[in-house]
Amino acid sequence: MTNQNFSDLGLHAELVQTVNDRGYTEPTEIQTAVIPTLLNGQDVLGQAPTGTGKTAAFALPLIQKLNPNGRNVQALIIAPTRELAKQVASAIYDYGKHAKISVLSIYGGQAYGRQISRLRKGVDVVVGTPGRLLDLIQKGKLDLSELQTLVLDEADEMLSMGFIEDIEEILKATPAERQTALFSATLPKPIRHLANKYMNNPVEVMVRKQQLTVAAIEQRAYLVNEKDKLAALTRLFDLEDITSAIVFSRTRVRTGELAAELSKQGYPAQALNGDLSQDARERILGRFRDNQIQILVATDVAARGLDIDDISHVFNYDLPHNPDSFVHRVGRTGRAGREGIAISFVTPREKGRLQRIERHAKQKIEVLPLPTKDEIIAYRDSQLMKRMEVWLLRDRCHREKTMVEEWVEAGHDPIAIAAAALKLARADEKQRPIAEISPVNSSSGRNDRRDRNGRGRNDSRQNGGGRSNGRSRRNNSHEEGMTRLVISAGKNHGVRPGDVVGTIAYHADIPGKSLGAIHIERNETFVDVPNEFAAQVLAQNGKYQIHRQDVTVEPTAA
Repeated sequence: MTNQNFSDLGLHAELVQTVNDRGYTEPTEIQTAVIPTLLNGQDVLGQAPTGTGKTAAFALPLIQKLNPNGRNVQALIIAPTRELAKQVASAIYDYGKHAKISVLSIYGGQAYGRQISRLRKGVDVVVGTPGRLLDLIQKGKLDLSELQTLVLDEADEMLSMGFIEDIEEILKATPAERQTALFSATLPKPIRHLANKYMNNPVEVMVRKQQLTVAAIEQRAYLVNEKDKLAALTRLFDLEDITSAIVFSRTRVRTGELAAELSKQGYPAQALNGDLSQDARERILGRFRDNQIQILVATDVAARGLDIDDISHVFNYDLPHNPDSFVHRVGRTGRAGREGIAISFVTPREKGRLQRIERHAKQKIEVLPLPTKDEIIAYRDSQLMKRMEVWLLRDRCHREKTMVEEWVEAGHDPIAIAAAALKLARADEKQRPIAEISPVNSSSGRNDRRDRNGRGRNDSRQNGGGRSNGRSRRNNSHEEGMTRLVISAGKNHGVRPGDVVGTIAYHADIPGKSLGAIHIERNETFVDVPNEFAAQVLAQNGKYQIHRQDVTVEPTAA
């Protein structure tokens, strides 16, 4: 707790009122430190995990310092993903409504024409992803000559996705006298180097990592094969006493697919991702709060800013790469003195990641076997019997008794009548078949072990990839759950591991950290992609570039 109000930080009354209208009365730790510093004109280097309120920390000062008579872009925020770019742009627009500021989000996948047209008309604030921003700068369509404020959000994530060179090129196109704020959950050497090179004596702000409050949270994990996650989730839905739940998935595409499948099976679910407008997002959250929707399927980015206290369950459908993200997800249940349950699915190759999360959270997470078909059937039967006993005790079925008496008089057996009635009562179970789940080979998790340098034994990203032993080895991934793809460029074209990660992660909209081994050869490069992302990666063929040259990404020969 900061024991301060937003009015104590030097913000104008209109901004304070806007923040209060959104339900925030007391600034977070990072807001208390950053807002006055930015208003004072100093650069900021902030180390802060997800969920600490850093968007408002840089957005509010940025809005206050805008020149209402400006024509060109005055503030630029660079974000790693289109999802985050859209959310940050939406937040800035909402915070700046009283000042009628104009905000434009820019990312790949949108038509250039609309973005260029908006820039020509004049935009105060641009929020975008590195690749598209650099494209527009190089085309002469994004003029940063009057830029006052530059924000790098989630810099370490942009580093892991291979965007660091694009960011440097963007920085070179900005005025030297700009104000810069850089935020990152971690500060590895490349980020420190970036700060030293492009920032002016930044004030360093470090927010303590969020601590996992476990007293009221029951934690469990289940070891499952990737292809069986949906079956595992629906089995648990049958047995858990869920009032409201958030299911965390890795990508926005996956959230939509999963929510649609759950709805199809009779579970009231809705996706929450960066494709939604702010109005649509508020409608969905309103329905969730009113219990019209029981399950939200969300990405980490889309779930930011949720302030809902009565979430009974959190499911990590996809285990996050960052332990801080895990802590933040799990902390969404067990709030306001209530009990909560957090359940994580772990594939065999992710067992090492679960151990790192346990060390980070300082808590052992018990790995349990999934419920069997017989256990689920027995549970369904017991629940039906309990409901029947309630109605028998109430003795409020007078019309139904009359109907039963008519059937008995017509010659039907009373037991047969009762059985038929129970069959009708559980008709909705046909929507919820108990899917098969394949056995898990727990030994296949060996590929997730790291050497002393933190690399996987089969991950050749750090050394540029060695020679492969035979064509068949190159064509097929050695890791379970991975598909090997081939890129039409290699060492002779200057390809580096970061180039591969950056172009695939950006255009296919998948986490760069999800990619597996990368083998760079003379004229081609082999990369392992998780099976669930392979079609998504291949669907973007024609968009991939390395060093401004088009490359293709294709399946390897059988």
